[in-house]
Amino acid sequence: MHTQNSWITTAVTEDLLFGALELERTERGILPHRLPARARAQCADGQLTMAEAQPSGVRLVFRTRATSIELDTLPTKLIYTGAPPRPHGVYDLLVDGRLVGQASAPGGNAVTIDIATGSAQTQSGPVSTVRFTDLPDRIKTVQIWLPHNETTELVGLRTNAEIEAAPDEGRRIWLHHGSSISHGSGAAGPSSTWPALAASRGGVELINLGLSGSALLDPFTARALRDTPADLISVKIGINLVNADLMRVRAFGPAVHGFLDTIREGHPTTPLLIVSPIHCPIHEDTPGPGAFDFDALGRGELRFVATGDPSERAAGKLTLRTIRDELARIVAQRATEDPHLHYLDGCDLYGEADHADLPLPDQLHPDAATHRLIGERFADRAFTADGPFADTGAVTA
Repeated sequence: MHTQNSWITTAVTEDLLFGALELERTERGILPHRLPARARAQCADGQLTMAEAQPSGVRLVFRTRATSIELDTLPTKLIYTGAPPRPHGVYDLLVDGRLVGQASAPGGNAVTIDIATGSAQTQSGPVSTVRFTDLPDRIKTVQIWLPHNETTELVGLRTNAEIEAAPDEGRRIWLHHGSSISHGSGAAGPSSTWPALAASRGGVELINLGLSGSALLDPFTARALRDTPADLISVKIGINLVNADLMRVRAFGPAVHGFLDTIREGHPTTPLLIVSPIHCPIHEDTPGPGAFDFDALGRGELRFVATGDPSERAAGKLTLRTIRDELARIVAQRATEDPHLHYLDGCDLYGEADHADLPLPDQLHPDAATHRLIGERFADRAFTADGPFADTGAVTA
């Protein structure tokens, strides 16, 4: 019989942690990163720094018969001045693939961001302990999915029975890159972001490089994708390029080609799926930049608006419709020499009719129900027998 007093402490090592590209040793413990140090050194943007350190898709995985688990963590909470308080990040506990518990860590550091000026102040806080108890007393595979939207240092892992690394089940690795929607903004928890849901339905292991506000065709991100072992790769392109007002049509096409060329250097025959933006009314025909809706903030609501001028499309400003057309054209052009390259229209995942039933609460990000819808539709289109990610038994680079 195992008791909560017979704790066994286990170091968090690479063989227990899945979904991160690099682990940084800190004064307290381990900080998972979703971009390697070389990539992080090439861009000092605060949004990217925050996003890549939020462990979307990162999870502890091990075998044990423990009935109680404690995880000491140091989270970093984000507070936006004038905006509604953000809920605490969620830790999802899965036993043999089934969600059986959720918990949060109320302590940790706090970063207060002034939306009007962009300035930020950091306040240090204490380590918290996340507990899961009353687990079945049998050998089982345990997964603890870390909060997708909260930077999380792992300080200590304790169980009331020994643990061991889970054996490799031979599942294919799916590497995905996208925006905050892929990162998981609006999802109910880390195992119910749309990529996590799609991975579960597709029977694959997810590495999620969804980077909130940072899917910008950066060369260092392309190199991270190139250098990461994967059996399947998808890249969702569009919304951040519009709401950041980062480039024009002239630059967009070559940037997409260059991004895909870099990925293909490391994965020449791996199935590669390009996904265009889901339906988003504020940016369908109106260019960026996107901005906070300060009138809504005055009412205690967090919403976004498009501030560009639709007439500027003639000068090459990007909209979502333009990006979908360009991506379809680029993939069709490249596919004549790359039979493993595929295209998926994001409106097939969430379109205009869906918006009528499931509107985007802040005009930009899907809610939990819409994450589930997108995840199910992606799996139905990508992982089925005639889909681009069909399991043919082929070994890819």
